[in-house]
Amino acid sequence: MSYWERSSTARVTASARPRKLAKVPFVELADGRLQGVVSSGSDAGRVYVSSVAAGTHAFTCSTNNNRPCGGARGSFCNHIRSLIAESVLQYGAGRVARYLKADVADGEPDAQAVTAAMGAVRPPQGDSTAAASVFSRFLHHLAYLELTPVTAPLPEMQWFPPTRAA
Repeated sequence: MSYWERSSTARVTASARPRKLAKVPFVELADGRLQGVVSSGSDAGRVYVSSVAAGTHAFTCSTNNNRPCGGARGSFCNHIRSLIAESVLQYGAGRVARYLKADVADGEPDAQAVTAAMGAVRPPQGDSTAAASVFSRFLHHLAYLELTPVTAPLPEMQWFPPTRAA
């Protein structure tokens, strides 16, 4: 464990397994949902903002400019299935299932088991109002990739409390 990880006040959680970012560049368990950004399979310039609510498993999927996904009609579309699969790689199937309150069968769950457990309850289509904030957070994360590497602190990250007194 690095010095930064040992002295950080923010909890650092390692990925369950490495994942490729081309298909699902952004995935998070936040705001009572599994949510993220999924690349379109047919258009390189289009992305989908998808989410699944914890408990009810209400799902939403729309493009970055709020057009509804054509595949999310009554059941999970391929974007949501990809989001669930990548979240399992990122966080582990057990953690995703617990967060979403999905009743998976006994044994070692996987992405397919988590998806099947949530789909079995016939989840409703949810409200897509959160898509704008999810996409905004994704763009904010992308902005960090454009910064030149420096060792000086970033002003917007100064809200972290100091790790030791001077």
